[in-house]
Amino acid sequence: MRYTKIVCTLGPSSSTESEITKLIEAGMDVARMNFSHGTHEFHAATIDLVRQCSAKLNKPVAILQDLQGPKLRVGDLPPEGVQLKEGSTVFLYVVGETQPQQKAGQEYLPLLVPNLAKAVKPGSRILLDDGNLELNVTGVQGDTVVARVVLGGTITSHKGVNLPGTNLGIPGFTEKDRVDLEFGLSQDIDVLAISFVERAEDIARVRKFIQETRPDRSSLPIIAKLERPEAITNLHEIMHEADGVMVARGDLAVETSPAIVPVIQKEAIRMANRHAKYVITATQMLDSMIHNPRPTRAEASDVANAVFDGTDAVMLSAETANGSYPIESVKMMDEIVREAEKHSLEWSRLADLPEEAKKDDALSISRAARELAHDRNVADIAVFTHSGKTALLMSKSRPRVPILACTPEERTYKLLSMYWGVVPLVVPHASTLEQMVHYVDEALSKRFHLKPGQQVILISGFPLDAMIPPNLALLHTLGQS
Repeated sequence: MRYTKIVCTLGPSSSTESEITKLIEAGMDVARMNFSHGTHEFHAATIDLVRQCSAKLNKPVAILQDLQGPKLRVGDLPPEGVQLKEGSTVFLYVVGETQPQQKAGQEYLPLLVPNLAKAVKPGSRILLDDGNLELNVTGVQGDTVVARVVLGGTITSHKGVNLPGTNLGIPGFTEKDRVDLEFGLSQDIDVLAISFVERAEDIARVRKFIQETRPDRSSLPIIAKLERPEAITNLHEIMHEADGVMVARGDLAVETSPAIVPVIQKEAIRMANRHAKYVITATQMLDSMIHNPRPTRAEASDVANAVFDGTDAVMLSAETANGSYPIESVKMMDEIVREAEKHSLEWSRLADLPEEAKKDDALSISRAARELAHDRNVADIAVFTHSGKTALLMSKSRPRVPILACTPEERTYKLLSMYWGVVPLVVPHASTLEQMVHYVDEALSKRFHLKPGQQVILISGFPLDAMIPPNLALLHTLGQS
């Protein structure tokens, strides 16, 4: 089996029943709904199709809602775009604020960037289209910003805008995010990603909103996207507040430097594993497959190295959302990951026991189960869980055998599809050890074709009805229930 999970962004190239079915068959474990694009109607229809296809294929797929955050963009331009010539002067104004009196022979560029004129100063850098174009502020005239073109090119409508080192003073959780999150909660999303996180308070604010809006979903996992240098500075605090992180290397490279992103990626993955938090590696993993049927060798190495670093999941963005080869991209990602995992003992940075282990019996039980599994050469580790936390802790111990996560909760069943090395399974609630052993015997013999005499490890809280953290690790021989 493949242990590292695959996140696929859904969009125009992957929004029909046939396409989604093929994505799941090819290896999609998590469907990412990007709320920077698309209408609520589109997302609702797509989520419904994912769940229909998932049920038909009997393979759980988690729904990840990715909020836009304070995304800064270029305004409306002519269809052909605007050519910005290196060394020329361009006048920038904010859509909806005071418009400059445009003069013939001067280039004007509308931006959707609140507080622009108040925040920048001479010398400030403004990057457009993922840093492909660069402007340098030379002055401010009222509400208009004057800039010199450092890196020129053609800019088109709605491309992204980045202002490294500039604090615009705008909230990270926008009104659009609030509306979108309310919609996502109504669609019963499985996990939430929030954009442009800078500090732990950004996550706490969103969590409070969920608690007040939908108290029944207060335990919804929240993933903090690492896109700004402030997030890296405050990474330790963010790890404690969030349920996981996404290394969003696109904006991160623009806001910092492409040269340091590999180091940040390794440190973020290492820290997530030490804190027993979920981690996704994202952006441009197979970028060339947006237009080509095969990736570059560098991209293949990039995916493999993320696996060796210890990421829980790798993500496809435009490759599956609007690329020409969405199915081929997932198949290639699956192939690269599987090949890398064959050599994990040689090249992986195996996760240390999370640093909280000395204070947490559940983590100690997970570590003990991993060592026992390797020592006795067992076939599987079976975890009984209601919320999914025990399965995540077992996943973070990185055993070299599959983790069968048994749960009576349908919502947890879908969430478990995200976790490294975890195979989710819905089982009835077990109130006795005998019932628990019976469910494991039945599942492993029928679904996984294990034979009597093979050994598995059972992880659970005991007594079972108490719903407490795991405190029991039982070595069980199949057929002896």
